[in-house]
Amino acid sequence: MTGLVFYLLAALTVLSAFFVVFSRNIVHAGFALLFTLFGVAGLYGMLGADFLAATQVIVYIGGILVLVLFTVMMTRIPRGPGGARGLDRFVPAGIIALLLFALLYKVITGTPWAERAPEPPAGTTARLGLAFLTDYVFPFEFASLVLLVAMIGAAILIRERGTKAAGARDEPVAAGLAAGSGGPVGDAGGAGKEAQP
Repeated sequence: MTGLVFYLLAALTVLSAFFVVFSRNIVHAGFALLFTLFGVAGLYGMLGADFLAATQVIVYIGGILVLVLFTVMMTRIPRGPGGARGLDRFVPAGIIALLLFALLYKVITGTPWAERAPEPPAGTTARLGLAFLTDYVFPFEFASLVLLVAMIGAAILIRERGTKAAGARDEPVAAGLAAGSGGPVGDAGGAGKEAQP
């Protein structure tokens, strides 16, 4: 039964990952990525990595993927014909994928894996939490500080770009108003005032 569940999760992960790569619709690719991440979370759970499984569901599916899908669906995507998908894209991607597969195969087959009897899975969340708050508290807090600085930097960059974009939009309007004030209507009004006694 365990083997059947493993193969089902593996098939779900691989097939949905292929759909993510080869789909021409970015929304469909995002939903396929949802099933890929669910399959990976199930594999983590079967390996006894309960913390990684929960993180996969809460962070990647509940946070990042939902944010990506909302961004894609609320952004105006060009509906015209897309770029050509010919040899200029598939050949380099295929070569890189084959090299990566060969590297992984070499590492897996060349590593002397220690064989031991399977043990019942034990919880890892409590041990990881204790390690983060005792032995690895400084790297943990430093990573949080780096993420905070990255968020502040991204907010500053977006604000500067928004200000520049607003200024660029206002320049044609101001130029049009300035040109309109000296146009025929303005000249006619001025001539009318001069004609009056």
